[in-house]
Amino acid sequence: MPLRSALVRFAIAGAAGALAASAAVTPATASEGSQGNPQRQAPRLYKGVVTANRLLLRDAPNRGGKVVRVAFRDDVVTVYCRTTGQKVDGDSRWYLLRDGAWAYGAARYIRDLGPTPRPC
Repeated sequence: MPLRSALVRFAIAGAAGALAASAAVTPATASEGSQGNPQRQAPRLYKGVVTANRLLLRDAPNRGGKVVRVAFRDDVVTVYCRTTGQKVDGDSRWYLLRDGAWAYGAARYIRDLGPTPRPC
């Protein structure tokens, strides 16, 4: 095998190894705080519990949106993000849920399990 061909293969193998090693680094270990402590990364998805007897989940963050499905009291829902919409009992926050179908639920009737979801 010519020397040039061997060097090209060696360079490709090294680049592939570096790429695989960088993919193994998790976001939590990739970022370090100012004192050497890992910074906590915001989770991609959030959880909440439905507090209403029957919560209508809609295709838009308002009461005029088409009902996509219904969630019931004590259902645990997966929240993707929060947005602003029509006020429901004085609260204009709505959560975009990701449970089977993408749908908006009034945050007034969803209790957060953990941190408040990030903005959409």
